Amino acid sequence: MVLGYHITFTAYGFWLPNDPRGSWSDFVGAWELLRFGRATKTNTRRSLAGQSHDLDLRQTARRALKYPAVRFTGIEARAIAQGFADLTVKTQRTVWACSILPEHVHMVIARHRYRVEHIVNQLKGASTKQINNEQLHPLAGYPTNRGRMPKMWARGHWKVFLNAAADIRRAIRYVEINPVKEGKQPQRWRFVQPFEPPRAPLRVAAKQSHG
Repeated sequence: MVLGYHITFTAYGFWLPNDPRGSWSDFVGAWELLRFGRATKTNTRRSLAGQSHDLDLRQTARRALKYPAVRFTGIEARAIAQGFADLTVKTQRTVWACSILPEHVHMVIARHRYRVEHIVNQLKGASTKQINNEQLHPLAGYPTNRGRMPKMWARGHWKVFLNAAADIRRAIRYVEINPVKEGKQPQRWRFVQPFEPPRAPLRVAAKQSHG
């Protein structure tokens, strides 16, 4: 039984649809990127970030993007966290771990009545709303023809279904050490709750009838 999810979603321009390590995209939507290869969709559940690849080619492809690749500042990360917090309270959702890094987000969340894809879209929307409210949008200098801000999040997400308490603890540890591995301080967000393993249901002995 699924108890929770480890989800990862990225800032615009961080993980391209034709990244040589694989992506979650079925197609490359920009002609500027298509010349660097077709979409490299993969269904693997493990992280591909550590796989070797042509870094120079990847950086060249990123320079061909319509907008500059997004890197969140510390102030922007706090606004994103506030958006997550507001949504968590509103939807009564349980979050066990969260790390907001300059180019991507890791979270471990409990299973919810909504599908995980819907949850990720809600998180992106809530954080974008808060970023706009605080006038901190990283692509504010590139409004569209309709005066809207370009999307600061990339399309899609990674997800891993967590079926046991050990899986959840392992995912929480992975998320918590991610900032440390990048030379940053551990993150503590007020909407994150400690993980408590579900208790086994109590068995009630059937009453014996006496004739």
